[in-house]
Amino acid sequence: MANSTTESPLIRWVLTGIALAFLALFLVLPLLAVLTEALAKGWDRYFASLGDAMTISAIQLTLLVAAIAVPLNVVFGLCASWAITKFDFRGKSLLITLIDLPFSVSPVISGLVYVLLFGLQGLLGEWMTEQGFRIIFAVPGIVLATVFVTFPFVARELIPLMEEQGRDEEEAALTLGASGFRTFLLVTLPNVRWGLLYGVLLCNARAMGEFGAVSVVSGHIRGLTNTMPLHVEILYNEYDLVGAFAVASLLAFLALVTLGAKSALEWLHRDELAANHRV
Repeated sequence: MANSTTESPLIRWVLTGIALAFLALFLVLPLLAVLTEALAKGWDRYFASLGDAMTISAIQLTLLVAAIAVPLNVVFGLCASWAITKFDFRGKSLLITLIDLPFSVSPVISGLVYVLLFGLQGLLGEWMTEQGFRIIFAVPGIVLATVFVTFPFVARELIPLMEEQGRDEEEAALTLGASGFRTFLLVTLPNVRWGLLYGVLLCNARAMGEFGAVSVVSGHIRGLTNTMPLHVEILYNEYDLVGAFAVASLLAFLALVTLGAKSALEWLHRDELAANHRV
């Protein structure tokens, strides 16, 4: 019976060529274009653009938002995946559907929802203003929007993994007298650590690169509420192409670092599985 490994060399080369052509067109060429434009006026101008006070502020805000959003999503992802895979309860299918909601809703719409809730003319905006809380056009609004668009990543990595592993090990630990929390720390968490790390990497990459939802709630206040993607847009609209592409190249570098870290984790995981199989 013929299978994918017995296809003719011509078919294999054609399929490989199509895949490489797509990678070159949609990944390699855009990256080269970004780097070329960023360095169009030399390294001195490139580093000067990255050292600009507004750029540094955008970088700091991006890192701050990611540092807040990613841990929150880790907690949510662990709790949600634990509940969905280890317990039976009414509304489980609804919870799974809600976790996928950010994948089906435009980020701009999600940002607009927060404006309608917490803006000055929103449902809670006037009351929160009276209490001295500012959500929209401030860091809390950016964090909320970022958390919304990124919260599926950790849960979606862990749910299939936990479902595949089943409940036998946890039930055995509970039978031997371990508490639920101890069972989670010593049994469940070690079994899903690789999936958790994958989810964290993907969540962090999306958090740093989010544009749509953050654009709606930020107000584009330079030096205060501009993240790196928003700062790229402002510089580009002001015809500061070197500055825009310099910041874009930094985002691209962070994405490549994330991709490299993910590949390294997959390699380590594969080696660990091979070692366990030999044992």
